[in-house]
Amino acid sequence: MGLIKKLFVLLILLGLGAGSGLYYWVQQPIFEDGPAREFTIKPGSSVRSSARQIYEAGVPAQPLLLEALARLTGKANRLKAGSYEIEAGKTPLDLLTKLVNGDFSMASLAIIEGWTFQQMRKLVDAHPSLKHETSGLSEAELMHKITPDFSQAEGLFFPDTYRFAKGSTDLQFYQQAHAQLLKKLDDAWKKRSADLPYKNRYEALIMASIIEKETGQKSERNMIAAVFVNRLRQGMLLQTDPTVIYGMGERYQGKIYKRDLLTDTPYNTYTRSGLPPTPIALPGLESLVAALDPARSDALYFVARGNGTSQFSDNLNDHNRAVNKYQRSN
Repeated sequence: MGLIKKLFVLLILLGLGAGSGLYYWVQQPIFEDGPAREFTIKPGSSVRSSARQIYEAGVPAQPLLLEALARLTGKANRLKAGSYEIEAGKTPLDLLTKLVNGDFSMASLAIIEGWTFQQMRKLVDAHPSLKHETSGLSEAELMHKITPDFSQAEGLFFPDTYRFAKGSTDLQFYQQAHAQLLKKLDDAWKKRSADLPYKNRYEALIMASIIEKETGQKSERNMIAAVFVNRLRQGMLLQTDPTVIYGMGERYQGKIYKRDLLTDTPYNTYTRSGLPPTPIALPGLESLVAALDPARSDALYFVARGNGTSQFSDNLNDHNRAVNKYQRSN
């Protein structure tokens, strides 16, 4: 056999051997036990660079073989940058499929109904799975990046548990929570009762935040809403403590005194008529719905019974009797 023929046969045999070796490798677990391993592919990475980043992050998938698999399957240019995790027992083919599909590793963050925006922002700023781009921005600067419609952030993010790809930016998180709030508010607005004393959706949002902070029992939200709506209709002061507390800011240390009720701030509904200038918290869906569909009631007052529920009254005499019964007798 001539030299050229011998070299040709040798190349065929080497190719078959390499092919069978790659075929075997593709079907084997990358690692067989232990916790999932995390890695990140940077934006703009080539298939070779991606394979190297995965290996250097502690995933024992041979970079050259992973690159060869991506090229042979025609997927070398379809890998998506982002943060991933690969579990024990997964094969190189599973890994490649994950990279092509953009099956990013996920994180979650729970925003609680009734929190202030500052409480929310503190949690977002501390979340290890978010890329922090807005930490140094003022509230007005942050809102300018999210929407041109508002300069103050309070109340404009929907409280919920959000799942997001690790490595997402905090701005993307804020945008998602803000969009969710607008959707919930718009849906409730479309179903609103007639003759409500709100000029626009934002005033309804302010009312929803007050209801959120005033309600001890979820079942009473519609009645709480009825009281405040009735007060607005009659031009009465809302006289709600949570707005006073919000206006006190850091001066509030867990108790509210008579002098606080008499100290005027833009949020003191004992000294100023109508709604405060902004929401005072992040209202949940039930409070949004209650603000826009209050109970059919003539109630103008309510007082805590001491068991988590409230006594509602249509007139001041009945209210005073309720106060004597449930508050002054304790």
